[in-house]
Amino acid sequence: MNLATEPSTDDVDVSYRMGFTVGDHSARHMRRILRLFLARWELDALADAAELALTELVVNVVRHVPDRGCVVLILRQPQGLRVEVADGCPAPPRVAARDGDGLAEGGRGLLLVEAVTDRWGTDPDPTGKTVWFECDVIQ
Repeated sequence: MNLATEPSTDDVDVSYRMGFTVGDHSARHMRRILRLFLARWELDALADAAELALTELVVNVVRHVPDRGCVVLILRQPQGLRVEVADGCPAPPRVAARDGDGLAEGGRGLLLVEAVTDRWGTDPDPTGKTVWFECDVIQ
């Protein structure tokens, strides 16, 4: 079981990176870690959108990556937040058609990511891919 603990000092880094083998309940733990960093960075206003988007990316790893391994990066940026989830599966994520029948088995999660974040995308690499999103602070 993964446990999230409070950062121990007032000087919290501007990033968090950790490798995980995720399972059915991992998204809850990832949200807790994200929430801790957002609170420390005073970015609480981004929590709902960022937690939903992170949940969708972690669920995609659980469902579609054979070894369920991933690396999560949470990065504080001047304009807000960037979150990356890298895995060893080269297949790009599938996005449901916007004009589809609404009964498709998958792909709707990325439509949610698109709806609640300012930007998202996927970057292939030699060992798999990275799916990322960014949320901006409204000034």
